[in-house]
Amino acid sequence: MNRKTRIQPIKADSDAATDADDNGYDRPSKSQLKRDMHALQELGQALIELPKDALKRMPMPEHLDDAVREARRITDHEGKRRQLQYVGKVMRSLTEDEVAALRTALDTHRGVNKAETARLHWIERTRELLLDKDEALTDFIEKHPGVDAQEGRTLIRNARKERPPRYYRELFQWIQNAAGVEDQSEDDGDEDDRDDDEA
Repeated sequence: MNRKTRIQPIKADSDAATDADDNGYDRPSKSQLKRDMHALQELGQALIELPKDALKRMPMPEHLDDAVREARRITDHEGKRRQLQYVGKVMRSLTEDEVAALRTALDTHRGVNKAETARLHWIERTRELLLDKDEALTDFIEKHPGVDAQEGRTLIRNARKERPPRYYRELFQWIQNAAGVEDQSEDDGDEDDRDDDEA
């Protein structure tokens, strides 16, 4: 009995590379698809939980923006769950570039938040130090020469003896402003350097 041999068409190298992986599968595994789906769902959840001003800065297509804003508006548990699934579905319709842009913007937002949190903690620690030790003010003034030292002394003295925390809050503001002046002067210096370079 003669057997006919099937002749396979010859594929171009590029076709062979994209058509199958090492195991002979020509598309992502179910597990990988599931992981990708969950990652997009989590990204959608992170967008929904963003503060309003941060959400405005996210590079979202209009249909995703609408879905996210709707999810934020819904208070019913089951309704919110369904809307979150819909957000995930919309996320899956985005291009890789759109998803990458969203991840980058979200990472940037989180980095800014961490920096701001660290800054606030530094201000609180500095305030406690200024209230605990007299010599701390001298160190602070040396590091921040642009501050009003007399105002700082007055705020510290009043904050130490007060009951309502008005001066305590004002001292926080004074430290924050001092650090802000320092940052601003450094930025101005950088701009001057850039101007010199360009000239």
